[in-house]
Amino acid sequence: MEPIKSVTLAEAQEIVAAAEEKARQIGQPMNIAVAEVGGHLKSFARQEEAWLASVDIAVDKAFTAAALGVSTGELADMAQPGQPLFGINTTNGGRIVIFGGGIPLTRDGNVVGAVGVSGGTVDQDTEVAEAGVAVFE
Repeated sequence: MEPIKSVTLAEAQEIVAAAEEKARQIGQPMNIAVAEVGGHLKSFARQEEAWLASVDIAVDKAFTAAALGVSTGELADMAQPGQPLFGINTTNGGRIVIFGGGIPLTRDGNVVGAVGVSGGTVDQDTEVAEAGVAVFE
């Protein structure tokens, strides 16, 4: 069995650049993180005036999407009271994020990393993350 290859640095930087452009287009400064297959940070950008508090949120959204192989927006529904993953956000040292803006990156059906974005509304974060994913696909 061949090991799963991670998103490359060049790919991660391209994802960040596309997400940065989308953030500029919508007029919302963002923090943009790309994690490699193991959930560790591969590339990051903090746009001018992006919220400092959102740095860790963007990194943790990328970690969550890479580690679980599901978007943080999808995870939100599964983590509500009465649902099967209720309380998951308290695991992994509190790094699991259960609102939109983190999206896994896949290649040949395997998760190879993820993008995480924070700094706007959940919808804006998701839109900017999707712009990054679009250049990877």
